Amino acid sequence: MSKLGQVVESVEKYNQFVLDQVKRARADQKFGRDLLGRWNDIKAKIPTTRAPTGLPLPRLALPEIDEPGEIARFLFGEGLPGEFPFLNGAYREMYLEPVREVESFEKNGESKAKKIDKRVPQAEEPTRLFSGLMLAEDTNERFHYLTRHQRTHRLSTAFDGPTLYGIDSDADGVFGKIGEGGVAIDTVEDMVRLYDGFDLGSPNFSASMTISGPAPIIMAMYIAAAKRRFGPKVVPKLRGTIQADIFKEVQAQNETIFPIEASLRFLTDMVEFTTHEMPRWYPISISGYHIGEAGSTPVQQAAYTLSNGFAYAEMFAGRGIPVDQFGPRLSFFLDCGLDAEYIALARVSRRIWAIGMRDAYGAGPRGQLFKLHTQTSGRSLIAAEFKNNLTRTAAELMLAYMNATNSCHSNSADEPFTTPSEEWIRLAAHGQAILLEESGIFKHTMNMLSGSPGMKAVERAVEAAILDEFREIERLGGVLAAVEDRFQRSQIQNAAHRYEQQIYDGTRPIIGLNRYRNGTDDIPEVKLARTPRAKQQLQVDRLRKFKKKNTEKAKRTLDKLVDVVERGENCFPALLDAVEVSSLGQITGRLQEAMGRFRPMV
Repeated sequence: MSKLGQVVESVEKYNQFVLDQVKRARADQKFGRDLLGRWNDIKAKIPTTRAPTGLPLPRLALPEIDEPGEIARFLFGEGLPGEFPFLNGAYREMYLEPVREVESFEKNGESKAKKIDKRVPQAEEPTRLFSGLMLAEDTNERFHYLTRHQRTHRLSTAFDGPTLYGIDSDADGVFGKIGEGGVAIDTVEDMVRLYDGFDLGSPNFSASMTISGPAPIIMAMYIAAAKRRFGPKVVPKLRGTIQADIFKEVQAQNETIFPIEASLRFLTDMVEFTTHEMPRWYPISISGYHIGEAGSTPVQQAAYTLSNGFAYAEMFAGRGIPVDQFGPRLSFFLDCGLDAEYIALARVSRRIWAIGMRDAYGAGPRGQLFKLHTQTSGRSLIAAEFKNNLTRTAAELMLAYMNATNSCHSNSADEPFTTPSEEWIRLAAHGQAILLEESGIFKHTMNMLSGSPGMKAVERAVEAAILDEFREIERLGGVLAAVEDRFQRSQIQNAAHRYEQQIYDGTRPIIGLNRYRNGTDDIPEVKLARTPRAKQQLQVDRLRKFKKKNTEKAKRTLDKLVDVVERGENCFPALLDAVEVSSLGQITGRLQEAMGRFRPMV
């Protein structure tokens, strides 16, 4: 039995354990009394806060139960927020306002201030907005625009097509793609410009980079850029995430540039380095979002993402990295659409991950946490009557926060046409602010919307379906064997076809497209974000100047890099030297000469 088979077995055993605890609580009077006493103690210690209207609310909402069996079912089957198996949240408190002095309104209309001595420091906002356009300085300007009103700066970076494939901007045939759909990054100098004006070592700053194929090279560039601005002591302070998910690229997104074995080796080299040297960095974001965008069902998205995560954990452990070192540094990325599964998809994923990491991998509490970034569904955005996309995204945001996501990106309504404009990206950001700051749905009480009968029904169905997917992957020989057999890719393609067929035949209603159309197919006037040719030429000129300046140094560092790779040593330190004087395309090219190129499987 592989590790994934052990995960299935662990979840099934844990479910039986929960049932046994329920029976024990009902049959063993002392155990039942102890549980009831613990439950009453938990409830008694929950602080009370007040809404602006004066309504008293608990900081944590718990079900109104006093029967020992049901208490056991909740405590062992779900757990309090921040407690195993983490169904209700990875952390004890999320999204809550600090406890502070709040006015309560009396019947006579006068307000009386109630003083609350206990104060809680304001938590980091979960909002993480995605941006990338034209050249590094243009994206930097957008970053400053997005963070103007944020107390913490959480940036997520989109790269242009050539960068995603490790190709330089001066390569043949890519000129028109420079800065389109993301930012062009060729050198460490571009990386310095990209984050200019941000304190990269600050505890209030983190950077996320959405790139996988050349991720170790881009990661090395980020470290080098930080050292240029803040010195070598900044490296352990750097916070953020780089995607680096090779499995999902092969399964869904197609941006793989080295053979799978070499790609996984370079990834593991980076994970080994960052785990030891950068304790606040997440060196991989195990990404279901792109699996979902490629057409998977929600269950497939969660199942493939989780199984990929367990495969990475096995790979990193095989390198000799202790699970309690790499486990806390793993992060996840799911989308959130409008299907019923999304009511509980992330909640169930968090529970399966915790049980699997504890019981199949021996991870401690920090390594059990499923730390999740959610993005509203890009696939749900449509061009027809595109302003309806605001409502779609708002509903998806509600579902994402009901699932206690750790961070969130809200898509812009104009994305079916173009890279988001300032107007629409501001509305997307405000959608999160309205939910988290203006409304009282999440900021007063933790667990406000959890535990309905419908949510529980979805949880049970989704968990069973995910385990069925695990069993099929296990039958095929595990994740890597299934990837080589194109299993995940074929299943995603089949699901995508069904999805489109349902839109076509009307069984999947899309408002404004196949239902309630206004009778016109007029294309709205939306200003397209395009990179001017002058900027594209500037990028090429800068790159050529960099290469000319560093010609001899680049040759030496690239020779050293290839030598390290061929000896089978960890190549990441050599990458750190190479990026100082070599471009992305130069490094990618030399590594492809040594290790080969990715060839799609047929």
